[in-house]
Amino acid sequence: MSEDRSLREIRLEKLERLRALGMDPFQQEKFESSHSATQLLDQFDQLQDQEIRLAGRLVSYRLMGKAGFAHLSDGEGKIQAYFKRDLLTESLWEAYSELLDIGDHLGVRGKLFVTKTGERTIEVHSFVPLSKSLQPLPLGKEKDGERWYGLADAETRFRHRHLDLIANPEARRRLVDRMKITASVRRYFDQAGYLEAETPMLQVVAGGAAARPFKTHYNVYDLDVKLRISLELYLKRLICGDIPRVYEIGRVFRNEGVSTRHNPEFTLLEFYEAYANLEDMMRRVEELFRFVASEVYGTCVVQVPEHEGMRPAERAQLVEGHLPIDFSKPWARVNMLEAIEKATGLTREDLSDLSRATQRIRELGLTDPESGKHIELEKERNLGGLIEKLLEVYVEPQLVQPSFVVGYPIETSPLAKKDPNHPGMTRRFEGYIGCREVCNAFSEINDPIDQHERFLHQVEQLGQGDDEAHPYDEEFLYALEGGMPPTGGCGIGIDRMAMVLTGADSLREVLLFPMMKPISDPV
Repeated sequence: MSEDRSLREIRLEKLERLRALGMDPFQQEKFESSHSATQLLDQFDQLQDQEIRLAGRLVSYRLMGKAGFAHLSDGEGKIQAYFKRDLLTESLWEAYSELLDIGDHLGVRGKLFVTKTGERTIEVHSFVPLSKSLQPLPLGKEKDGERWYGLADAETRFRHRHLDLIANPEARRRLVDRMKITASVRRYFDQAGYLEAETPMLQVVAGGAAARPFKTHYNVYDLDVKLRISLELYLKRLICGDIPRVYEIGRVFRNEGVSTRHNPEFTLLEFYEAYANLEDMMRRVEELFRFVASEVYGTCVVQVPEHEGMRPAERAQLVEGHLPIDFSKPWARVNMLEAIEKATGLTREDLSDLSRATQRIRELGLTDPESGKHIELEKERNLGGLIEKLLEVYVEPQLVQPSFVVGYPIETSPLAKKDPNHPGMTRRFEGYIGCREVCNAFSEINDPIDQHERFLHQVEQLGQGDDEAHPYDEEFLYALEGGMPPTGGCGIGIDRMAMVLTGADSLREVLLFPMMKPISDPV
């Protein structure tokens, strides 16, 4: 810490000297670039005889007697700049040679030329400091595309994301792509005739999912409320109000654990379409991923780089160190019970009731922790939860290419229509890519009597200690009794979608500012 403070003091002294020269960087309000760094390089031949202007951050610096070189980055690209004493005023040369540091922002004016080593460069005729970096930046070294000594510590990267954006091009690309992905999702639904809605974040009854909510207090009403865990029930109330296609992209909050694939605060897309069913939702999901991949990456085949978190099934499909995910084809349709039987030997009859299922699971050795994959029976409260746990442990790790798992138990699907052809199951699917769940969809219940009974069953589960059971929502039932047309609905985690498309192996890689525990001695 003492070394950092001494460096900061040196930079503060340089700031005062810049101010004494009439170059206070923090008084500058604007600098208009004529081109971006990328444009200067791409259009170099056409621009050589023109005066150009560029604003950017100083990311390299070297002084060689009466001249010097630096690189300026405007965030999207960077270009070399040449500073020569004979071309600058005395005060500007003093500023360049003595008072600038890596991390400072500059606005330069000059002309383009090619150095003896063949590098396209700006010959600087004048410049203005635009900000002073008082902290050293972990930029490291770079040569021929290789980087050393940069910012690698994950704690620092996630806690001080601005440093990650400055120092790590790959992290920057992934985070920028995540923003582009969200914008592309919005364009898809706007073009498909959906209306974007905004629904309350603070709710008396937080429903639409099985999760523990965060709680807070509404002072003006002296009312305890919860942060929403889903967007579903308010959006379906809009369908009840005869808005036939509606979507929302919003933050939701679930007071649960943190892992590489779970974060308590995340961005959720939900969309609902009247007079549509489960198969229509499948087609929408296929179209959406194909549209976004094509718009953001220019191809329907996304190349996910190999990473440590890959499952064996993913590694088996690697091609030259990359896993190709192909969105040009229809997604596979996987029946849940058939997939479980193939993976474990448990038949549909074995899973017809809880006692028989637990007995057969023990007989087949599926509870043995030594196997590396096992079921903890004592944690499962009902047959539906046990079936979904079997899916998670034995089927999910095999779902590499885009797949829909169809047919979920009624106990874990309180908002999905019953499947008339399969008692105890519902018209629901979940989508999987790269062994990760990315979406959840239903043919929605529009029978208020059925929904009332499902809510009562969930209340029973709550009374038995299941704190993730769905609450009874009287306002939603009132809207449903006014009449809701047959409706298809789907929810997609934008964070997980971004993980798949960017090749990230952790949610934190696609969250701009993940929650971090406070440190006792903040910098």
